[in-house]
Amino acid sequence: MFITRTRITAALAASTAAAALILAGCSDDDAMPGMDHGASSTSAPASAPAARTDFNDADVTFLQMMYPHHAQAVDMAKLVPGHSQNPQLLTLAANVEQAQAPEMRQITTLLQSFGKPAPTATGHGGHTMPGMMSVAQMTALQAASGPDFDRQWLTMMIEHHTGAVTMAETELANGTNTESKTLARTIIDNQRAEIDTMRTMLGQG
Repeated sequence: MFITRTRITAALAASTAAAALILAGCSDDDAMPGMDHGASSTSAPASAPAARTDFNDADVTFLQMMYPHHAQAVDMAKLVPGHSQNPQLLTLAANVEQAQAPEMRQITTLLQSFGKPAPTATGHGGHTMPGMMSVAQMTALQAASGPDFDRQWLTMMIEHHTGAVTMAETELANGTNTESKTLARTIIDNQRAEIDTMRTMLGQG
């Protein structure tokens, strides 16, 4: 019995030692590089893009005014197919819409990049915009047709374009943003050329 108890005691001691080694091994595993699943594995949040500073109030005013100004020109252009059969006027109206609709999208993108609200066709920040047609003028244009419509449309669009050129010239004089000033130059070049065309169509050229 003495031998048996001795063997049992030795076996228990061996088991205890083995368990200690296993626990020590687990502790070492926990400390191994790459095994820590705590906060250190969480990447830092990406920093927000810095706000643009390459613009001034004149740039913002120009864009806020030009968006609804363009919107009215596009509305006027869309009236032409249903009120006129003049091929030259139909082509001119299509050109106005094709040029100014993309510029409206560019204006929206620029204002948002400046941290400003997206513009609307009716909002102009309280600014007076040269060349804009009144509600009465737009109503009269919608009621006209044929040569009378052609004459009204050309007369109104010459005034409208002239107002846009004036706003663009103000932007070139007072603005600082490169993209806004490039847009202003494009508006001046395109709309001056269209004014010449429209004056010729009215017999004023």
